[in-house]
Amino acid sequence: MNFERTSNPAFSDSRFAQAVREFAGEGQMTVQGTATKTLLLFALVVLTATITWKLFGVESPALTPCMIGGGIGAFVCALVCCFKQDLAMIFGPIYALCEGLLLGAVSAMYNAAFHGIVLQAVLLTSLLAAVVFICYRFGILRASNTFVKVITYATIGIGVFYLVSFVANLFGANISLFGLGWVGVVIQLIIVGIASLNLVLDFNTIENGVESGAPAEFEWYAAFGLMVTLVWIYLEILRLLAMILGSKKD
Repeated sequence: MNFERTSNPAFSDSRFAQAVREFAGEGQMTVQGTATKTLLLFALVVLTATITWKLFGVESPALTPCMIGGGIGAFVCALVCCFKQDLAMIFGPIYALCEGLLLGAVSAMYNAAFHGIVLQAVLLTSLLAAVVFICYRFGILRASNTFVKVITYATIGIGVFYLVSFVANLFGANISLFGLGWVGVVIQLIIVGIASLNLVLDFNTIENGVESGAPAEFEWYAAFGLMVTLVWIYLEILRLLAMILGSKKD
């Protein structure tokens, strides 16, 4: 069974192949089933994000624990789902709940600094996802070998940059695009574009899974992987809007 490669760590050839072996003999994966489970995970993210935002204001001491706890919980669940795909139907929803805690706290902080920024980020994320899906559906964007390599390497590069920035911040060095003015805005815009184009790889991988007869249980894992990309896009757009609004204030 041959699946297209993708830079999303939740989607890879080996993961699909392993899932097919583990779930052999079960029902078959469908696009509708994957979409339904993606909507369910999305609803769980919105649920805990809304609760976090409404119950804990920006000045609440509970907001930081929600952000840290949600981030750690989401990371652990993501690791479990990536290495044990058959547990995605359990840890996928838990990931969504934890991710909602993180996003609710982060969104509340951004909205306190820039009123209305969260609604703008949500609308832009939805619009970008819809545009990419339409372009993929009508063959405007396809996951060719060159396309996959470029997006994969670019995604890895972004990951390395964020890792270096995180480690540097631990030692007191501030490595951030926020201090670069409009140059940082342009770079951040490119990052948003790369994150959005990862959806092409995700859609292609899901399509290949359906066509190759992947088991129905794998829909949970596919939905989880798609949510990972959507959350990434939202956070990058949130950061981009903050940089633009911050530059205007200056």
